[in-house]
Amino acid sequence: MENILYLCFFAFMAGFIDSVVGGGGLIQLPALLVFLPGAPLPAIFGTGKFAGIAGTTAAMVKYVRTVRINYLAILPAAGAAFAFSFLGARALSHLDASLLKPLILLLLILVAVYTFIKKDFGSLHAPKLTEQKERLYGLLVGASIGFYDGFFGPGTGSFLIFVFIGLFGFNFLAASAAAKVVNVATNLSALLYFGYKGYIMYEVAIPMAVCSVIGSQLGTRTALKRGVGFVRVLFLVVVSGIILKFAYDTYGTGGSEFTQLATSVQRWFGKKG
Repeated sequence: MENILYLCFFAFMAGFIDSVVGGGGLIQLPALLVFLPGAPLPAIFGTGKFAGIAGTTAAMVKYVRTVRINYLAILPAAGAAFAFSFLGARALSHLDASLLKPLILLLLILVAVYTFIKKDFGSLHAPKLTEQKERLYGLLVGASIGFYDGFFGPGTGSFLIFVFIGLFGFNFLAASAAAKVVNVATNLSALLYFGYKGYIMYEVAIPMAVCSVIGSQLGTRTALKRGVGFVRVLFLVVVSGIILKFAYDTYGTGGSEFTQLATSVQRWFGKKG
């Protein structure tokens, strides 16, 4: 029961952060791994997707009502993301846990560093692609990030916002709104797969989903009214703490996960040879 309370808190924080700057999975996924240590990884991912899509959908509805969305670029991206997220989820279910956990930690660190050094941008909305290129790039972005979200997930919203600003020329709010539409598609696809396979712990996922929606509503209102400066600082602080905790749990018992990872890689290359 105590662990569920902790997970609900992190789901609230993830919903809040994700609705504003993306990257809520950076908070929620490590928390699930820490507080559900004996659960299979596919079940952890499925439970996280259930909670995450609730908050993301709530944020999307709020943005759609307030921000103008370029559906010409977004719908192809969402369609491709839906298809490739399913493939990513299938790839995840066949991976060795000893290989995946250190990889998650590495990606967490890389994305956190990226978030720390990234300069503020996206203050102006100046789309710079033709309609044909918007559709083409939307398909490419949806396919690549959709697979990533189904396979791993944390940071997907941040990556989408970055792409929609840097590549498409959207401003921050337009990019955030677009990211939520695509993110809902990726989460829904992966969730359908995890649900079909029975990889969702509903006794944990449902209360987390409720808290995620509450956090998402509060975060969306904050983004629309106050901006993201203070949220970015909070995001870095919370993620840094989670990374430290997750790193200790992964390597604090003599580095057994690293040894397993090295063994898995050696076996993989041995088979290839």
